Amino acid sequence: MIDERALLDALNSTPVVNDRPEDRWADDAALRRWAHEHGGSGDAAALDRLRTARDVLQAATRGPVPEAELRRMLAGVRRLPEVDAAGLRWQLEAPPERLLAVELVLAWYDVQERRPGRLRPCGNGECRLFLLDRSRANTARWCSMKTCGNRLKARRHQERARQT
Repeated sequence: MIDERALLDALNSTPVVNDRPEDRWADDAALRRWAHEHGGSGDAAALDRLRTARDVLQAATRGPVPEAELRRMLAGVRRLPEVDAAGLRWQLEAPPERLLAVELVLAWYDVQERRPGRLRPCGNGECRLFLLDRSRANTARWCSMKTCGNRLKARRHQERARQT
């Protein structure tokens, strides 16, 4: 199952490390581990679909939603209600190689619906990470105050000091 934490893990799988972009999902073994942790099969077709879903969701979080790509990913997918003693659950029907990627897309849409405007890119233009702002005021700007926040604040302070 893809929850908010798994969604952020997926979105944040392309960080900048030592000033160089890195793709943690480029390695099939690493992505396969992530897929298995979240109930996926980890076969080659499923891994390709996950990478595509991640890339599309990163683009959608940074700017306009790429509707055509999302429609393609969700084509033929159905959610059916199941009722038993435990209550109501929704059963997702999708081809096996697309199932986890579809769950990732649905988790993204769920966050957009339940927490509008709270999932966004880090305010540091050099950072490629995303944050889910859980603050009451919805004012978080950085993926991490310790890294990006302090770095940008120090940079602005140095620029002001140079100007005086």
